[in-house]
Amino acid sequence: MRRRGVTVLLGAVITALLSIGVLAAPIPYVVLGPGPTVDTLGRKNDKEVIQVSGTGTSTSAGQLRLTTVGVQPDVKLLSAIAGWFSSDEAVVPYELIYPPGQSEKQIEERNAEDFAASQTSAETAALRELGYPVQVVVKKVTPGAASDGILKVGDVLTSVDNKPVPSATTLTDLIRSRPVGSPLAVGYTRDGTPATATLVSASTDGGPPRIGVEIEQNQPHPFELKIDLSDIGGPSAGLMFALGIIDKLKPEDLTGGKIIAGTGTINDEGTVGPIGGIPQKLVGAKRAGAKYFLVPADNCEEALRNAQSGLPMARVATLGEALSALETIRAGGQPTRC
Repeated sequence: MRRRGVTVLLGAVITALLSIGVLAAPIPYVVLGPGPTVDTLGRKNDKEVIQVSGTGTSTSAGQLRLTTVGVQPDVKLLSAIAGWFSSDEAVVPYELIYPPGQSEKQIEERNAEDFAASQTSAETAALRELGYPVQVVVKKVTPGAASDGILKVGDVLTSVDNKPVPSATTLTDLIRSRPVGSPLAVGYTRDGTPATATLVSASTDGGPPRIGVEIEQNQPHPFELKIDLSDIGGPSAGLMFALGIIDKLKPEDLTGGKIIAGTGTINDEGTVGPIGGIPQKLVGAKRAGAKYFLVPADNCEEALRNAQSGLPMARVATLGEALSALETIRAGGQPTRC
């Protein structure tokens, strides 16, 4: 009996040790949770997030908070089990966040690039909203091409076939919307004088239609603007950056004294795009005391499935719609909901 008891005890100890080992073993999953939120009108690491010099700025009684998702990559089985039972977290396969063939460092570098690009697009969209239009300027004319002898370096391209050119991307799309060899009425301004020229598009080595110019995108404004925020990646802060810039440069307080959170990519034209991690971002916003959450239109269905009690969600598809939603909130009304 004594020998049998020792055997049972050893078996129990071994089983317990094996169980502990299994629970502590890494598994191919990551846990997504609410990440930090940042007030784009405030300070981070003792520096203003949005820095403006060369002109006056306004202050706000409220906040415009961008939201993030926290990623726990080295997941043990015990953490995954806790995540599966948590209403605030999500457990997803590792390859959804870190695709095969790409290291965690490469993903972080790409997220940093996307974050920087989102800041640039936010500045462009916000400045356009503030009355500083984008200028698509001829940087170089290709010798022998359609534009040679007609367009000059420094010309501002304004239209193609009477359709406005608000960005370099739009110019490219308008040229490529017609077959190679199509005559295009290209509007431009030279030294402040408008003019129009007919250019026949051509192709090199079977490529897309071109008119033979290299362009650059300028947006003249009489002040300096900088976004200073690190340790955050991805493009989803674009909308909140754009709103923060506008709030700083306009006299009125866009927040109406409230904490407004939100998310969404933004392009140069002010279109708001969908993002990932909306369930975790809603939780983060609620914890930060947000009274409204701005949701990209294409994320509304998912947001409704993960709604947080006491956190109304406004549907926005453009920067203009976001500004309208804030105006309605300031007036005590109800913006368009998800």
